[in-house]
Amino acid sequence: MTPDRREEPGGPPDDGEADEALLTRAARDGSAFETLVRRHSTALHGYFARRAPEAADDLLSECWLQAYTTRRGFDAGRGSARAWLFGVARNVLSTHWRRAVHRSVGSPGDGAGGDCWEAVDARLDAAALAPELRRRLADLPADERELLLLVAWEQLSPTEAAAAVGVPAGTARSRLHRARTRLRDHLRARTELTGEPA
Repeated sequence: MTPDRREEPGGPPDDGEADEALLTRAARDGSAFETLVRRHSTALHGYFARRAPEAADDLLSECWLQAYTTRRGFDAGRGSARAWLFGVARNVLSTHWRRAVHRSVGSPGDGAGGDCWEAVDARLDAAALAPELRRRLADLPADERELLLLVAWEQLSPTEAAAAVGVPAGTARSRLHRARTRLRDHLRARTELTGEPA
């Protein structure tokens, strides 16, 4: 897999070392972690901003702290460093939502991560379809929904999304197919009923 060599503006030059090699080296040399932060902060911030915009900066900081703390647990045999980082981000976000549900009795949430779809709704491009699409996404099983959003929003490959969610790649592909088919069929049916473009 080609490493992601993008870097944040103003950082030192990126030597092009693969993410997996950097993360492995970071287990004994903390300075190797800095390049990963420069390469992936923008993508991880986008992940948080689309799901919890009011807390995205804090969640990004928490994500990097958790990733640094648990960096010795990375196993290149189980997936890419990018997928591992999104797995850490997903755990940080789930913890954030659980805390929000505990703080606010009666808040929306399913008890298994408390998906805050009001925040996601505001970020959807198709404003006319947003309420209906939000309902249909919320109806999907949590793993299917998360896989779909990791692939569609975060541009992870299905294999990377599988590693982030913690399921086998084959399982992820079949769940992605099911989720896409359900949404496509619903949008097609809606178009036939209303005459509005999907």
